[in-house]
Amino acid sequence: MTTRVRKMTARSLLPLLLVAAGTGACQDAPHVQPSGESKVTVTTVAKGLEQPWALAFLPDGRMLVTERPGRLRYVTQDGELSEPVAGLPAVHAVGQGGLLDVVLDPAFGENSTIYLSYAEPGEGGANGTAVARARLDGAQLADVKVIFRQQPKFKSNHHFGSRLVFGRDGNLFVTTGERNSERDLAQDLGTHIGKVVRITPDGGVPADNPFFGREGALPEIWSYGHRNIQGAALHPGTGELWTHEHGPRGGDEINVARAGRNYGWPVITFGREYSGPSIGEGTAKEGMEQPVHYWVPSIAPSGMAFHDGRGHPAWEGQLFVGALAATQLVRLEVDPAGKVLAEERIAIGKRVRDVREGPDGALYLVTGEDAGEILRVVPAD
Repeated sequence: MTTRVRKMTARSLLPLLLVAAGTGACQDAPHVQPSGESKVTVTTVAKGLEQPWALAFLPDGRMLVTERPGRLRYVTQDGELSEPVAGLPAVHAVGQGGLLDVVLDPAFGENSTIYLSYAEPGEGGANGTAVARARLDGAQLADVKVIFRQQPKFKSNHHFGSRLVFGRDGNLFVTTGERNSERDLAQDLGTHIGKVVRITPDGGVPADNPFFGREGALPEIWSYGHRNIQGAALHPGTGELWTHEHGPRGGDEINVARAGRNYGWPVITFGREYSGPSIGEGTAKEGMEQPVHYWVPSIAPSGMAFHDGRGHPAWEGQLFVGALAATQLVRLEVDPAGKVLAEERIAIGKRVRDVREGPDGALYLVTGEDAGEILRVVPAD
């Protein structure tokens, strides 16, 4: 199908929205103007998935796709689904928990290694985000090893994160959530709650992590003060990690996750409690980072990818974000310095859970629904 991008008007009304919500916009708050319209063509690649969460492209042209209930499948170029791959670790598939992200090892062609993030069950009903590495051996996983466990575990079915991104240095970024009920721990360096962590491919701790060797801080932590990060990608120019996180009632954020920085949750936010009251101390505080972009009202972002321009030069360097509540694909024009210049909304009509650029230069979307699909998106012209 061909769909026309809907011009964004909420951004131009943002100051009014903030005043009405009582959040008090700070002087440095990001602000962009709506850009023009464009057209895209959306085709369905695969159907019949249950709550798919993430996908990864294999060198032979197939894809791997995760389903939140705890299944990993191959998807052929013709959209055929394999039987579930055997040998996955136990998954807590309740609420927002389940099997989450999947990425290939940078040396996959040599070692067939993949990485999975998921909600891991624990004792007494507790659970937490975990990461396992394994060798993909046909219809099963081999040599499965858990290389990261979010500590501590809690009895909760909310806010697990989680995206996996390899940095240019070969270390692995893991995004987490703050488990909803434990949000104050996002400011506690003695926990993995509400953090971005950085580990080596075997689960070790890089010695140049910002809190390595600091008493009272977990050495895996890269950045902190996050809510629930479900999007992450490397900037194609700088190589820095960009993330986005769900706000509560408004206040979804895009951040550049830099070493040792505090991103404020729940002390500062552009969102409010779901019941209406304000949260924390406002929208800005000394020593806490401002987002490069945010949304009021919330779009419920999930999945994110920069486009490298392959086959579609007009998209080069632009950032694409999936939207669950808004059922859209959001396109952000980003300049080389990392400033968001403009935004467009592409109507998809389904909850967009993941966004990846394929080897053919198209964007591939995963729709996080009970009858989930994989969609291919290209400019219509």
